[in-house]
Amino acid sequence: QVQLVESGGGSVQAGGSLRLSCVASGFTASANCMAWFRQVSGREREGVAFIYSSSGITYYDDSVKGRFTMSQDSAKNTVYLQMNSLKPKDTATYYCAATSAYICGLANAGSVIPVISQFNVWGQGTQVTVSS
Repeated sequence: QVQLVESGGGSVQAGGSLRLSCVASGFTASANCMAWFRQVSGREREGVAFIYSSSGITYYDDSVKGRFTMSQDSAKNTVYLQMNSLKPKDTATYYCAATSAYICGLANAGSVIPVISQFNVWGQGTQVTVSS
């Protein structure tokens, strides 16, 4: 069964840190493109960080650049999102997502990031709350 399971969310004060984990099962995360998205109730889901798993190259939304770091552990079939210097505006439900290997290959070849509709595997989400 293809599945993503996130963990690591919680409540922290502004300036604090959290590390989110996303364990993949039923497929090899390192063969796909992986991403972290976040969503606030009533707003669209937005991309936060993205990784070409084959190369380890990462991209970040400007709002988190320099504060968040996405990484992967192929042996554990897991991707992480290290979040430092958290701000109240980072409060959201965070989702891990994966594309198919086919889509990832196309994106990698074209040096583009897949659009949200091309991510076909999603986790259940983990809540991050940052208080001021």
